[in-house]
Amino acid sequence: MMDIRAHDERAVRFAERMVAQVTDDQLSAPTPCTEWTLRELLVHMTGSNNGFADTAEGRETNPEVWQGNTIGNDVVAEYAKSSQRVQAAFAAPDVLSRTFDVHGFGTYPAATAIGMHFIDYLAHGWDVAKAIGEEPELDEDLCEAVLAMGRRWPQGAPTIWGPGAPFGHQVAIPPEASPQNRMLGFLGRTPTWPRTTTSTTA
Repeated sequence: MMDIRAHDERAVRFAERMVAQVTDDQLSAPTPCTEWTLRELLVHMTGSNNGFADTAEGRETNPEVWQGNTIGNDVVAEYAKSSQRVQAAFAAPDVLSRTFDVHGFGTYPAATAIGMHFIDYLAHGWDVAKAIGEEPELDEDLCEAVLAMGRRWPQGAPTIWGPGAPFGHQVAIPPEASPQNRMLGFLGRTPTWPRTTTSTTA
């Protein structure tokens, strides 16, 4: 059985390493999330980390927190704090017995919600890396885990892919491609970005 907390921790640590490299002059850079600059992406990631931490700790849902409206101006430092916080919250011994309120999506068992966080931060870590000019090699095991989880999702569901959904429309990737590229295409990302781009909202 997949250890979803261990998978999430590895994804979060990867994203943490990528964000730590961001400089002030890169914050206005475009990202694979075509509606967001790098600063806006980091605000989203920080807000989500704090929102997930709140619900893991049993706190009441606050949309302002989830939207990143409560953080300070130093988004890189704020992200680092939120990353450490969510890791600590997910590490609580009884966390998997809890129910999480994921703002904008509903209420889920903890393992399902942590799985959502895992997928989001593996993808967003790649987004950050690409925005700052890096060519990251994602952990193949983590990419395969995302693909395995995604097989249970309804194909073509507008609540998952497309405008206003968490991910852009899926990008066709050859079946013999690497796990990383197949996962990126599955989540609506073009592996060769920015040479070619796709509309991605998350």
